[in-house]
Amino acid sequence: MEQRFDFGEAVRLTRNVRNDGTFPGLEVGNLLIKRGSVGYVMNVGTFLQDQVIYTVNFLDQGRVVGCREEELQPADETWVESRFETREKVVARHTLAVNGKVLAAAGTEGEVFKVLRDLADGVEYHVRFPGHTLQVPESSLDSLPQRGVDV
Repeated sequence: MEQRFDFGEAVRLTRNVRNDGTFPGLEVGNLLIKRGSVGYVMNVGTFLQDQVIYTVNFLDQGRVVGCREEELQPADETWVESRFETREKVVARHTLAVNGKVLAAAGTEGEVFKVLRDLADGVEYHVRFPGHTLQVPESSLDSLPQRGVDV
């Protein structure tokens, strides 16, 4: 286990961080820091002896939070905003097929597994659909409709 970032280094958050119950004064699930925000590494530690955790001070928000390495990138790397993030539920806007075989019909619900921001053609996602994980361009996905809400 090697740390990727050092004390004082500027880092950018690649996914929203929500309160998991460890941040006092806010309800569980409330947004703490929005993806794309820049903070500074204050400390480096481990969790369960197999995950590097960075204590990051987000000065603009006045919050210090713990972040996993996979949630951070160097602040000076190009940032590409994405519509969805890891673990977010989405639906296929179009029927998705490989070699003519339909793997996810239009309207099939899936879950974002990974966000790919560094592609020349724009943002794409690894999305888990029932029975398949597919790499899907952002233009082929929609937000999951909220249940019980008129649109």
